[in-house]
Amino acid sequence: MEFIVWVFHVLVALAVIGLVLMQHGKGADMGAAFGSGSSGSLFGATGSANFMSRTTAVLATAFFLTSMGLTYFSGQKGNAAKLAAHPALPAAPQQAPVQAPTELDKSGAIPK
Repeated sequence: MEFIVWVFHVLVALAVIGLVLMQHGKGADMGAAFGSGSSGSLFGATGSANFMSRTTAVLATAFFLTSMGLTYFSGQKGNAAKLAAHPALPAAPQQAPVQAPTELDKSGAIPK
């Protein structure tokens, strides 16, 4: 399942890159207004922006969902590997309690 999500993730990423590169920038319309560019396209003057931007939004959503899916699978694999690699840790060794000295010598120092 993880491999399928990974392959789909890469395909969606490539599609988003392609769609973004095919879209016109905001400055491209200025050139067309003065006659230096062509405003016509395969989908029409305004249809291109709507179709392309909506398709990009759908693919971007799919990209984020596959990213979260891969993160989930990565976390599950990491937890299983941690549990398998590390057996239960032994309990900490018990130390004898330290008793405070009860008497001071004549100089006021604690006897050794």
